[in-house]
Amino acid sequence: MATPRQLALALGHGESFAREDLLEGPENAAALKLIEQWPDWPSRTVALVGPQGSGKSHLAAIWAATAGARVISGHTLDETGGPTALATGALVVEDLAVGIFDERALFHLLNMARAEKADVLITARTTPIAWQANLPDLMSRLRALPVVTLDPPSDTLLRAVLVKLFADRQLAVDESLIGYLVSRMERSFAAAGSMVATLDREALRQQRPVTRSLASELFRDPVTP
Repeated sequence: MATPRQLALALGHGESFAREDLLEGPENAAALKLIEQWPDWPSRTVALVGPQGSGKSHLAAIWAATAGARVISGHTLDETGGPTALATGALVVEDLAVGIFDERALFHLLNMARAEKADVLITARTTPIAWQANLPDLMSRLRALPVVTLDPPSDTLLRAVLVKLFADRQLAVDESLIGYLVSRMERSFAAAGSMVATLDREALRQQRPVTRSLASELFRDPVTP
């Protein structure tokens, strides 16, 4: 068993944001519906809101692939970059949060998107109406944004995610391990990925199978990514 794990580790495990790799559940149903309804959105600009590790980036990547959208990080927004960012007519602005973006740049971008009939998907951990921007006109725009919320993944969805992550590494694991991990982890896909990577790495290093016994040695306390 050590050889397949070693080979899989050597090849690396980049996270796939393809549509077929998205695991669906009640937590992301509304957000997935929004992504799949494009271009029939309630507004040209919409916000996808949820905690870290809830799947926002995966859904945004699915939409970006469909819409031909560019993807930028919220902290890179500036007033001169709007035309370039909107060049394809669709844009994802990832992880906007209070204090990390240029308010004038965001206001300028939203106005430009409206004028050019471009589509913008904003991802954030908190709803835009709570950001309390200093620019009154920007707050007016943010209050008008349609918001779709993602909930933290349930135990059922986390179990499915863990099984898939292990399978991606050619690792066969039993239900007792999955149950143990779910009971010890933060409710996020990021935490699931971190635990699986740690188990795979330590099993290879110690030349041991991936079991609940190994997990209990590594994760005595709840784990966050």
